[in-house]
Amino acid sequence: MYQKSYPAQELLAATFEMSQSRCNYWIHELLPTLKDALDILGVLPERDPEQFAKHEASHNESSSLIIDGTERRRQRPKNKDKQALHYSGKKKTHTDKNVVISNAKTKRVGYLSQTYPGTAHDKRIADHEAIRYPPTATLYKDTGFQGYEPAVKLTRQPKKAEEWRTACL
Repeated sequence: MYQKSYPAQELLAATFEMSQSRCNYWIHELLPTLKDALDILGVLPERDPEQFAKHEASHNESSSLIIDGTERRRQRPKNKDKQALHYSGKKKTHTDKNVVISNAKTKRVGYLSQTYPGTAHDKRIADHEAIRYPPTATLYKDTGFQGYEPAVKLTRQPKKAEEWRTACL
């Protein structure tokens, strides 16, 4: 529950009828166990952008990949500069952001970028990460990655609504 929806520890403590300090203890005790279990099952996402292509090849899956940015709410920072850095105009709240790459067929998350402040743009994160893709991959991306053309076999991006309407007339 903590990893999926990231609730406040006070809420988790109340849900599971324990103190907040006990909840904090169990979170820090169980997270390494969860990481080890996901690694043993082979579903832990790659965090090293240079190793992503090799990691994907080891799974022998379809090379249709989806890249997208994801934002998680965070507590509003007290420092004014940090407030501005983490404020996401898209979400209208303070966030942290990651880029995620998943396999289109199996839905397995293959890559998880480092965490960036909410003001960071999806394409800028992907450029900064310098992700190495399997050369035979087809990469599906949304308009947040306009102009992002990594070394893959093919990239697919939806057209903007105006372009589509003009093409249909």
